[in-house]
Amino acid sequence: MHGRGYVEKGDKIAADYISQQFKKFNLSKFNKDYYQSFYLTVNTFPGDLYLKINGKTLIPGKDYLVDPSSAGGKKDYNFAKSNKTKSAIEEIISIKEEKKKLTMDVSHEFLKTGFTVLQSAIPDTINNVSFKIENKLLKDYQTQNVIGYVKGSVYPDSFLVFTAHYDHLGEMGRDTYFPGANDNASGVAMLLNMAEYYSKKENTPKYSIAFIAFSGEEAGLIGSHYYVQNPLFPLSKIKFLVNMDIMGTGDEGMMVVNGAVFDEEYNRLIAINNSKHYLTDIPKRPKAANSDHYFFTEAGVRSFFFYTLGGIKAYHDIYDKPETLPLTKFEDIFRLIRDFVETF
Repeated sequence: MHGRGYVEKGDKIAADYISQQFKKFNLSKFNKDYYQSFYLTVNTFPGDLYLKINGKTLIPGKDYLVDPSSAGGKKDYNFAKSNKTKSAIEEIISIKEEKKKLTMDVSHEFLKTGFTVLQSAIPDTINNVSFKIENKLLKDYQTQNVIGYVKGSVYPDSFLVFTAHYDHLGEMGRDTYFPGANDNASGVAMLLNMAEYYSKKENTPKYSIAFIAFSGEEAGLIGSHYYVQNPLFPLSKIKFLVNMDIMGTGDEGMMVVNGAVFDEEYNRLIAINNSKHYLTDIPKRPKAANSDHYFFTEAGVRSFFFYTLGGIKAYHDIYDKPETLPLTKFEDIFRLIRDFVETF
């Protein structure tokens, strides 16, 4: 899906897939379809891209990343007479200090054209640097949240809410994309599993359950912020919200953001795990603006953000792909969340 970003409309392909799954589960709609459209501005790199140092062409994603706020351009710097060092060309290239990890992000503005390059890909003496970047700033790009729900059997006007963002970093040049298997296809997979489970007649919940797949998370929690400002039912009707982001490992347990804020619900979760032994550890954190739960919490909605711990370290890079995602505790986390829902 082109990295589920905004090149080649990857976000729309992903949204259509989720919508079709919601339809398959016969989820109810708040509007005529499952979409809630909104607009964002985002910088993209859909065209030609290369970086050469001393005549050697570096490999995008593996050796370097484009700075997400870069403008387009094509330049050739010749330092043959002066033999520039690494530090002398930092106005062109931002050198990543880590030896093994490149981490991509998303920007909605132009700041400085440049690259982040692994140290191992840069020689001590630099004679020549040439590069080309083709960028496109998408202004007022229309994207969408995808939203459906199951009506509760006892309290249909009160909601439990499951959320997960489906967008990712998209493509960088014509041949490089960021799969985003753990971040956050894994969370969307959990969301869809929950939707399928509660859509079955024998699993009809007491409370209505809404399922929200957000776009724009990587660009700054834009989709969830928009939803909080434009809710499809009153936020006061949300009894509790669970946001799922990075759900593909679990070797070392699962973190609960807001676990240090909402003690009652956290203690319930721990009691379930102590009884069922689903996970080795469930530590807690205070509030954090690190995923789509944040603006709900700020608006007074009681909420948790779950993310798994341990396992692979791939994150915001080309290596976060399904072939290497272990899904170590995926089924146990599903059961833990299911049991948690039953405490309401």
